[in-house]
Amino acid sequence: MQPTSIQVREFKARLSHYLALAGKGQPLRIRAHSTVIAQVTGVPAESPDRLSNWLLSGAATWSGGKPAGVAQRLSAGAGELAGQVLDDRG
Repeated sequence: MQPTSIQVREFKARLSHYLALAGKGQPLRIRAHSTVIAQVTGVPAESPDRLSNWLLSGAATWSGGKPAGVAQRLSAGAGELAGQVLDDRG
């Protein structure tokens, strides 16, 4: 698609219009006098990430709240944390 070339003044005056065009895939070249100073392009639609795919497929659920955390607590004075982790791993 051929970029649309516009002056800074016009871009500022009709910003919402030009951002909508860029969002639809129309590249824009912003000019100050006869020099191109910027190019505006839309952001491609994102594909859902893995977590979103799990949520959409029903493999995972989320109520929207904070995670509750783990019920198991490390005991104080049981040695170094690294040693406890290694013991826990077996």
